[in-house]
Amino acid sequence: MSFKQKPLAAALCLLALPLSPVSAQEDERTTEAIVVTATRQPTRSNDLLSDVSVIERKEIEAAGPNASITDLLARQPGLEIKADGGPGANSAVYIRGSNVGHTLVLVDGLRVGSATLGASNWSYLPLQQVERIEILRGAASSLYGSDAIGGVVQIFTRKGAGPLRFNGELGYGSHRTSSVSAGLSGGQQGWSYSLQVGSTQGRGFSAIDNRDNGAYNPDRDGHRNTSASGRLAYAYAQGQELGLTFLHARGWNEYDSGGPWSTPPGADYRQDQRLSAFSLYSRNQLHERWTSTLRLGQSSDDARQFMDDERTGKIRTDQTQYQWQNDIRLPLGTALLALERLEEKVSGDQAYDRDRRHINSFLLGWNGYLEQHRLQFNLRRDDNSQFGDKNTGFAAYGYQFTPALRGSVSYGTSFKAPSFNDLYWPGSGNPDLKPETGKNKELALHYEQGGQHLSATLYRNDVKNLIAWAPEFPGSWNWIPQNVNSARLQGLTLAYEGQLQGFDLKASADFQDPRDTDLDKVLRYRSRRHASLAVGRSHGPLDWTVEWQASGKRFQDVNNTQSLGGYALVNLQASYRLARDWALFARANNIFDRDYVLNQDYATDGANFFFGVRYAPR
Repeated sequence: MSFKQKPLAAALCLLALPLSPVSAQEDERTTEAIVVTATRQPTRSNDLLSDVSVIERKEIEAAGPNASITDLLARQPGLEIKADGGPGANSAVYIRGSNVGHTLVLVDGLRVGSATLGASNWSYLPLQQVERIEILRGAASSLYGSDAIGGVVQIFTRKGAGPLRFNGELGYGSHRTSSVSAGLSGGQQGWSYSLQVGSTQGRGFSAIDNRDNGAYNPDRDGHRNTSASGRLAYAYAQGQELGLTFLHARGWNEYDSGGPWSTPPGADYRQDQRLSAFSLYSRNQLHERWTSTLRLGQSSDDARQFMDDERTGKIRTDQTQYQWQNDIRLPLGTALLALERLEEKVSGDQAYDRDRRHINSFLLGWNGYLEQHRLQFNLRRDDNSQFGDKNTGFAAYGYQFTPALRGSVSYGTSFKAPSFNDLYWPGSGNPDLKPETGKNKELALHYEQGGQHLSATLYRNDVKNLIAWAPEFPGSWNWIPQNVNSARLQGLTLAYEGQLQGFDLKASADFQDPRDTDLDKVLRYRSRRHASLAVGRSHGPLDWTVEWQASGKRFQDVNNTQSLGGYALVNLQASYRLARDWALFARANNIFDRDYVLNQDYATDGANFFFGVRYAPR
C-alpha cells in the first residue's frame, strides 16, 4: 500500500470498527442535538435530511486561541482550505470541491463578506467570539439565496444564561504569538447578556518562501486581530423577546506582493481589515402555533492596502438586511414563510459603473414527519436589481428503516450572482454575465445508536456558467470574466463520531472528483482524497487529543500540469484542570515538522506550539 493510500485506509478501518453500546441517556442526549442552519428552524439533528456538521465550543477551545476558523474547517468532512501564507493571510474554503465563492458565510443569521470579491475574508473571523459553528453541505440557495452552491457556514457568537459569570484566557506560543480574551455572561428576570473581547498577535513568518518568486521578501509577516462580540435580549412576556447581537473585528496582516519590475525590492505590504455584523430582532409568539421573527441587520467588510505605510487601495462592502420569518406549526409538520431584502453597496478607490444593488426575496418551506417518513420542501424567489429573477428549490425524503438506521434522498438547485468585480471592474468587467447555477443530488445513510453516529453521503452537483477570468484574446494583457466553464462535483463522504472503549473518536474520509467538464481536468487546489481522524480521552483532570489530517495531491493550474504534493499532519492537544473552573492548556501542531504546500510559493508553518491558562466556570 502506498503512502497516499494510507490516510483513507486508516479512516475506513476506523469506520468499520464494531459499535459498542453505551447508556440510553447518552443516546438520547446525542439525538436531541438542535441544528438551525439546515432548515432555518430549530430541528433535532436526527430529523435532518441534509449533510450537516456542528463544531461545539469544546472543540473550538481545543483548537487554541491562536487558531483560525479555517484551521477548524479543514478538519471537517467535505472541506478543504487554501492559504496565502500564515495567520491573517487571505484564505479560501472549498466545500465538496466547489469554488471559493460558492460558500455562503453567516454570522448570527446575517451575511458577511465582500460583494466585490464575492467571498468572505475568513482570517478575521475570530474564534474567541464563537459559541458554535454549523456547516451545511450541498445546495442551499432555496433557503439563503445567492452563493450557497457548495453550502453554508453559519457562525453563532457566544451567549449567556443563568448567574453572572466571568471567563478569561491567556496564552503564548511560537513566533511570539500571544492571545488574551475576557468576557462576562448571564441572565435573570427575563434578561440575558454576553460581552466578550479578545486580541491575538504574532510575528509570523515570511508569506512567500520561493526565492525565484518576484514577490519574495524574507522578512517576517506579522499579524494582529482585536475583536469584540455581544448579545443582549429581554423576554418581556411569555414567547415575546427583543434582542441585539454584534460582532466586530479589526486587525492587520503583513504579506509579500509585487516584484522588482513594479515596486522597490523588499517593500513592506500590509492589509488593514475591519469586519462587523450588527442586528436587532423581535421574536414574537403571535399564536400558540405561530412565531414571527423580525430582524434588521447590517454587516460590513472594509479592507485597506498599504505599501511602506502609504495607502495603495481601499474597498468596502456594506450589506443592509431585512428579514421577516414566520414559523407555523401545522397538524402535520412546520411551515416556513419568509420575506427578505438585501441591499449591497460598495465603495473605495475603484469607480464602478454601478456601486449598489438590492435583492428582494420570498421563501416558502415545509418540513415534517409521519411515522417513519420525513419530508422537506423549500421554494425561493430572488429578484435581483442587476440580473432579474431567480427561482430555486429543494426537495428531500427520508425513511427510518430501524430505530438506529435512516436514509434520505434529496435534490436542490442553487445559484451565485456575479460579484461587482465580475460585472464592473474598470476596464475589465462584463455586465452581461449570467449567474452560476447548480443542481445537486444526494443519497445518504445514517446509523445512530448508543451515542455513536456513522454516515455515508453520496452526492453529485452539476454547476453551469462558471465565471472564469481569462485573456480578452490570445496574448492580451487584459483579462475579462466570462461564463465559459461547467463543472461536475461528485463524491462520497464517510464520517464517524462517538466513543469506543473509552476513547472519543471523530473521523472522516472524502473520495471526490471535482472536475471541469469542458477540459476534463480536476479543478485547481482541490484533492481527490482527503481524510481526518481525532482520538481523545479523559483521565481525571487531564484531557488529551491526537489529530491526524491528510490530503492527496492537488493541481495549481487548470490543465493539471503543475501538481502540489499530498501531505499528512499530526497535532496534539491537552488540557489539565487545576480546579473546577481553572485549566492549563497546550497545543502542538505539525509535530513532525512536515513541509507541505497549500498554495504554490506560499509558506506554511512547521512544528509550532501554543500554551496558556483558561478560566471558564462550569
